Amino acid sequence: MKNNKKIWALGLGLLAFALPAFGQGADWARYGGEGGRRFSSLVQITRANVGKLAEAWRFDMAEAGDPQTHPLAINGVVYAYTPSLDTIALDGATGKLLWRFHSGVKAGGPQRGLAFWQRGHQRRLFAAAGNYLYALDLANGKPLPDFGVGGRIDLREGLGRDPDKVSLALTTPGVIWRDSIIMGFRTAESAPAAPGDIRAFDVRTGKLRWSFHTIPHPGEPGYESWPPDYWKTGGGANAWPGMVVDEKRGMVFAPTGSAVSDFYGADRSGDNLYANSLLALDADTGKLRWHFQGVHHDVADRDFPSPPVLLTVRRGGKVVDAVAQATKQGYLFVLDRVTGKPLFPVTEMAVPQSDIETLSPTQPVPSLPAPYARQHLSEGVLTNRTPAAHQWAVEQFRSFANDGPFPHMRPGRQTLAFPGFDGGAEWGGQASAGGILYLNANDVAWTGGLADSATVHGLGARLYQDNCAGCHGPDRKGAPPTFPSLLDSKLIDGQMAEVIRAGRGRMPAFNFAGENMAALLNYVRGGEDKEMTTVASGDRPAYRFTGYRKFLDPDGYPAVAPPWGSLSAIDLNSGSYVWRIPLGEYPALADKSTGSENYGGPILTAGGVLFIAATLYDKKIRAFDPRSGGLLWQAQLPYAGNATPITYMARGRQYVLIQADNARDRKAPQGAAYVAFALPDR
Repeated sequence: MKNNKKIWALGLGLLAFALPAFGQGADWARYGGEGGRRFSSLVQITRANVGKLAEAWRFDMAEAGDPQTHPLAINGVVYAYTPSLDTIALDGATGKLLWRFHSGVKAGGPQRGLAFWQRGHQRRLFAAAGNYLYALDLANGKPLPDFGVGGRIDLREGLGRDPDKVSLALTTPGVIWRDSIIMGFRTAESAPAAPGDIRAFDVRTGKLRWSFHTIPHPGEPGYESWPPDYWKTGGGANAWPGMVVDEKRGMVFAPTGSAVSDFYGADRSGDNLYANSLLALDADTGKLRWHFQGVHHDVADRDFPSPPVLLTVRRGGKVVDAVAQATKQGYLFVLDRVTGKPLFPVTEMAVPQSDIETLSPTQPVPSLPAPYARQHLSEGVLTNRTPAAHQWAVEQFRSFANDGPFPHMRPGRQTLAFPGFDGGAEWGGQASAGGILYLNANDVAWTGGLADSATVHGLGARLYQDNCAGCHGPDRKGAPPTFPSLLDSKLIDGQMAEVIRAGRGRMPAFNFAGENMAALLNYVRGGEDKEMTTVASGDRPAYRFTGYRKFLDPDGYPAVAPPWGSLSAIDLNSGSYVWRIPLGEYPALADKSTGSENYGGPILTAGGVLFIAATLYDKKIRAFDPRSGGLLWQAQLPYAGNATPITYMARGRQYVLIQADNARDRKAPQGAAYVAFALPDR
């Protein structure tokens, strides 16, 4: 790490390979930037003057929620979402509301971005609410009637399932390739769930152009990695993190999540292609060019958590176009973009096996770069914040099963997940220029377990345990603040039913109605069914997940030693780290170097500044020197900046914009806003 300036100079020499061609300069017209590099060629804000940044405008959304939006900025106008998933257009220089589109769909939760298409004078903005994709007029936000039906298409249709019986939503936007928009989606993590087909739609009409089956159908490669006919009923393996397009080669790169159910897979024996995979597809036809599977037969929710990054590196004196894919387990896979072959050796590591199902005997591990999150938890890695906290952590730790980075859950016992179920890397993505990748990560532990499904009796209990207990716990107590308790909910039945149908925060929408909704609400309210009838277990897995539990000490701090969150610069030309620093603070702790959980990602500018907010508790946005990791500037936000910022030009000024909310910190005042920073007006 002593040759930072030399490495940065090499990066500048390769910068030509990283400059965005789409919207280069003034705009931020693509989710994640060109190739997912989150890089801007703007230079008005530099390392020399970034310390003068001040708040230029703020748009308070007057509601609470967690949209996590990474906006677009086109010709001085910002396009974004509110917590209720209204699409809004703001004046990029003042924050003034220009228009607002309310779809009429009651929806909520993450909606991380939009997509923009232009051919000549034709322009369309693609926005989402729940399971609907809309094509909007940029001038006024009105749906364009020639797209689908009344300006929208229902993404539940065409998946080989009854649309009324599957739940899905868009958390990241589609990607544009020529006159197509290529879509993934988020779905439920327990059955019934939609199969994760990746589909391309005509941007003008909304008609389907092609579909790639991530759970292969008979005769398709990968079909043998599942039980026969699993494609008829199985779900998941969906491309929820977002995709990127290689414009030169006409390839779309799509990372996929785990198959249903996340934590017990006896009904889906095999490696389960193409779950937990990075797919390289022909953008014109959807045909598979190559795939790389990061986890075989996943039973720990080890989704690929963020879009990949297309970058160029030097290997053996040659320039190589590569794709880098981050993971929840702390590994970074760097692959040849054309062939999918790893640029650093990947070996299959033997992993612990389960007593209740057949797991893959090995899992892939890259030789370089070294993991950006710790892989194994021992008593020596437990918290020493206080002697009492340490002793408590030791006692708890000794009761857990501990498998390392590829855990499997046990009935009746908690198993450690370290890194936790939130990573490692998360959905915010990474920034890159010159072969150097800037990546933020979490470094805290979680636990989870299984329970016998046959112990659940009654319709309401079954619906709750199969769909809700994973987050809110089998006892409805949740795991605050991440997953709220339902025992003290102040929502009346109608309001709770609305949340169930629309989703909120991390919670997806569920299509319950009639008897099912009534039974579920009755169970949530009273913990019992009006009619206690035993439900047959033949149509459901033998075991169910008992819930996500963050390993926190009695005072609410991570029960492992710091750092609890980090920001790294990794040279992918060599696989070595340029620097690594803690990211985030707990304001109540005297030690400000612990790092903290962080959600959202960084952006990088040609002015030589790395911007990131993301930290959960200190509510700050920061600017770092990408050469050294040195702090250049920071500012207080009204809420946590749990999103990825953008930068753009409007009326001659460069702005840095972040969406902020406190949805993940329920003890803090709730609200949401967009906050823009700029240099003093000249």
